[in-house]
Amino acid sequence: MRRPRTALLAGLALTIAAAGCGWVTITGLEKGGAVQLTSAPAQAKPPPAPPAPAELQARLTELAEDYREDVGIAVTDVTERWTASVDGGSLYPQQSVVKIWVALAMMEAIDQGRFRLDQPVLVRPEDRSVFYEPLGRKIGRTGFLTTYYDLLSRSLTESDNTANDKIMSEVGGAAIVTDVVARKGLTGIGIGGDEKMLQSLTAGVEWRPELVGWRFKEARAKLPDEVRDRALDAYLANPPDGATPIGLTHGLAALQRGELLSKPSTDTLIGLMAEAKTGNLRLKAGLPPGWSIAHKTGTGPDWRGASVGINDVGLITAPDGRVYAVAVMLRETKRPFRDRQRLMQQVARAVADHWQQRGGGAAPV
Repeated sequence: MRRPRTALLAGLALTIAAAGCGWVTITGLEKGGAVQLTSAPAQAKPPPAPPAPAELQARLTELAEDYREDVGIAVTDVTERWTASVDGGSLYPQQSVVKIWVALAMMEAIDQGRFRLDQPVLVRPEDRSVFYEPLGRKIGRTGFLTTYYDLLSRSLTESDNTANDKIMSEVGGAAIVTDVVARKGLTGIGIGGDEKMLQSLTAGVEWRPELVGWRFKEARAKLPDEVRDRALDAYLANPPDGATPIGLTHGLAALQRGELLSKPSTDTLIGLMAEAKTGNLRLKAGLPPGWSIAHKTGTGPDWRGASVGINDVGLITAPDGRVYAVAVMLRETKRPFRDRQRLMQQVARAVADHWQQRGGGAAPV
C-alpha cells in the first residue's frame, strides 16, 4: 500500500485563509434576474466548537480500523460545529469531488453579476474532456449551445467532465477556482486543474487535444507499466486535487450555513447536489427513511487491482432538519466494491444513530 506524504500540503498554499474586513450580500437573484449588492460587516468569529460526541467518534474509529486500508472520515454538525474524524487532516485525492468547488466559483461569479444561470454558452469541439462526458456526444462541428445552468447540472448530477472543464474555463481556470476557495476562508482543499490535466498527471499521459473522450483511455493503455507506476506514485504522494476530509466537511458546513454565497446561489448549488445520479450505493444507501442527502462522489482510475480516489462527500439532513456534513475518502483501495460501499453506508448509519441517540426530533438550535 503506497503511503504518501499525507498531511504535507494541508497547511500550505492550499489552505490560505480569506482576508478582509467585510463581505458582500447579493439579493434578489433569480435566473436572469437583477443583482443588488449590499455591503455587510464582518461577522464575529464563532466560539470554539465543542468536542465531538464520544460515541460517534468511537464508532467512526472502529469502522476505519475494520476496513484495514487508508480511510479518511469526517463528520461535522453544521449547527453545533463539532467535527468527528479519522485521519481527517491528511490529504486524499478528491477526483470529481472537485466539481463542487468549480461550481462554487461559477455561483460566486453569478452572484457578482458576471454570468447568469440562463445565459447561453457555446461548448466547442475543443472544449471536450476525457472519460465520462455525455455532453461530448452532443457537440457537433459548430459546437453545442446550452446554458450555464445546464453545465452546472451536468457537472454536479452526472459528473460530466466536459461540463466541469467548460465551467472552469469560463470562470478563468484552476487558479481562479483556487483563489475563490481561499477567499472564502476554506482550508485543506486543493483544485489542481481540469479533468484533462488531472487524469493526464495520474496516468503519465502527455496531453494532446486529440485525446478527448475515450481516446485518452486508449493512449493510456499503450503506456509502459513503469510509466504508469511512477505517475500514480507521484500523484498519490502529492495529489494536486488533494483535500482533507475535515477541510471538505467544514467547507460544506459553511456552504449550508449560507456563509459562501447568496441564498439563491446556495440553494441552487445544494439543490443540484441533491439531484446527484451517482453514488446511490454509497452514503445515500445507509440513510434511514426520512433522511435526505446532497452530495458529490469521486471515482478515480483503477490500476494493478486497486482503485484510486473513491469518495463520497455531502450534506445529510435528518427528519428534524439538522444537517451534517460528511466525507468518506479512500486513497487507494483493493477492497471489493461491496466493501467500499458498505463502509460509506455504515458511516451514514452511524451519523443517523447518533442523531437518534441524542434525541432526534428536536429542532436544531
